[in-house]
Amino acid sequence: MQELHLYEYAVIRVVPRVEREEFLNVGVMLYCKKQKFLQMRYILDESRLRALCPTIDIHELASYLCAIEKICAGGRQGGPIGMLDLASRFRWLTATRSTIVQTSKTHGGLCIDAATTLQHLHQQLVLL
Repeated sequence: MQELHLYEYAVIRVVPRVEREEFLNVGVMLYCKKQKFLQMRYILDESRLRALCPTIDIHELASYLCAIEKICAGGRQGGPIGMLDLASRFRWLTATRSTIVQTSKTHGGLCIDAATTLQHLHQQLVLL
């Protein structure tokens, strides 16, 4: 039997008007300590985003998500936060914020392969 590994994930949400608390799930971020894994998957569906907020700046939003992706990848490209260890980066990324890009509370589970689990969560929580 293959070993199961504990993972944590958070859904990445776009909240165009924070005061209204309406959001659209656009991505998922998954952290698995045992597999030394921290990645995200996202998609920007412009028509869905514009239905929620016709004036949203898609290019600016894409740059925010790209920054999150760089922090997940780590290294100098992720700036000072990108230089932290995986767990610290994940905790920083999932800290509560009141901005246009927010994350859900973290959730946990067990997986065999973190990358496959990330793809599955993205499919279930963002694409459907």
